Amino acid sequence: MGTKAAKAMLLFAAMMFFAVLALDIAVPALVLSIMALSTWAVTPNASLSRQEGETA
Repeated sequence: MGTKAAKAMLLFAAMMFFAVLALDIAVPALVLSIMALSTWAVTPNASLSRQEGETA
């Protein structure tokens, strides 16, 4: 009986580790995306293409 409980706890620990690992990647990506969008939103005359400037 103890072996079955130990396997279940190991499985749970592995699931929690990989769930936290996914959040460790997703949360900073979301924060950086929000920062980039907020910078773009408050920049005057912001355009998606930079073709308005001087050409070489």
